[in-house]
Amino acid sequence: MKVLKFGGTSVGTVESLANVKQIVEAIPESAIIVVSALGGITDRLINTARLAAADDAAYREEMEAISSRHFNVISGIVAENRRAEVISKVAHLLNDLKRIFEGISLIRHLPSQTLDLVVSFGERMSSVIVAGMIEDSTLFNSLDFIKTEEWFGKNIADQQLTSSLIRDAFSGSFNKAIVPGFISTDRNNGTITNLGRGGSDFTAALIAAALDAELLEIWTDVDGFMTADPRLIPNATVVDMMSFVESMELCTYGAKVIYPPTIYPVFHKNIPIKILNTFHPSAPGTLITDSANENEFSIKGVSILRGTSLFTIAQGSLENMPEIESRTFNSLSRRGIKVYPVASPERGGINFAVPADDRHIALNVILSEFAPDLQATPSLQPVVEDNLSTLAVVGSGLKSQPRLGARIRHSMMRAGISVKAFSEGTSDSTLSFMIDCGAANDALRIVHELVVE
Repeated sequence: MKVLKFGGTSVGTVESLANVKQIVEAIPESAIIVVSALGGITDRLINTARLAAADDAAYREEMEAISSRHFNVISGIVAENRRAEVISKVAHLLNDLKRIFEGISLIRHLPSQTLDLVVSFGERMSSVIVAGMIEDSTLFNSLDFIKTEEWFGKNIADQQLTSSLIRDAFSGSFNKAIVPGFISTDRNNGTITNLGRGGSDFTAALIAAALDAELLEIWTDVDGFMTADPRLIPNATVVDMMSFVESMELCTYGAKVIYPPTIYPVFHKNIPIKILNTFHPSAPGTLITDSANENEFSIKGVSILRGTSLFTIAQGSLENMPEIESRTFNSLSRRGIKVYPVASPERGGINFAVPADDRHIALNVILSEFAPDLQATPSLQPVVEDNLSTLAVVGSGLKSQPRLGARIRHSMMRAGISVKAFSEGTSDSTLSFMIDCGAANDALRIVHELVVE
């Protein structure tokens, strides 16, 4: 059995849904199909909720547009003998959604729990439509088995409980199981939550891992992982195979092919991932496995993580540097902040990058951690540089090329691009370089030409 996930672009139009139908119905064995909301609907739901909270009457027009979009799709893709049933189910959900928007407008307030409830309707409606168009399909409710817990204000999957509930939910027989992605419920109180942007990928991975699937297929609008963003590098090519670690690194550093947490559950079960194109189903795609040859030197791609902040603390030489470093990274880890350790010879001290969205939280965490020490050791005061991007070169066997990092830095410097900090030699799969945001596209072209072309 395999698990397939179709993203928003794959279920965005009648034409793309026809491709989904053909792909799924051609599978001879039972399969689980995880679907996102219709393309663009999640953003529209969020915008409509905010209009309602502002008591802007335009929310009613947006609600009508959302309704029309779904009904038009139903008319275009669902067979006539099942259309009335699907319209009835979606209409019921739309009526509930309309009442929620009216309530938001009445109180002029949009709590985060209410917003989570609002955005859940996207996947709940799309899954009804897909189940209606696929022959011999069964609709499963992921709210019953994808469970989350709150951790520092974020909803994260309770993977142990979720895996157990998934096994129970799919213990019976089915041909094609249709599952709404992204949405979940709190394990303690049953409140509707979600797994965050890209969460449908994660839903599919959790199901694949719990059921020991033979393969996880991620169907999207690209032919697979590419050596760079083809919108910026027209001659970028598809990577036919890569390791789990390489795919995680590329996604972590900006390649928007897979939601990064997707990879962990299937990686631990050694379940391969295939990236495929709904609009070009004959393309071979990218296969992700654990079988990368560690002795092979091969660049898989160059990617850009836009919007990072560079932190420097403990500039100069301090006797207790290892303790300071441990306290810094442990305090940030406890808050769930993703940290990218880097080196900056010009700055000295301890250097690391964080996503710009976490910049203020990270600063407050560090100031709190070292508050008792700052008066005696002023150099513990963090220095932060914003508006940076991180360029990453990802591949295998990078440690066997000790001069590669220096070549990359020198190439960028010759082009007038200042490298603020870098990480070289700490990983066999990634070299990273922090640069000004405005230089990101030029740096990508220079480095791709140097290491890939």
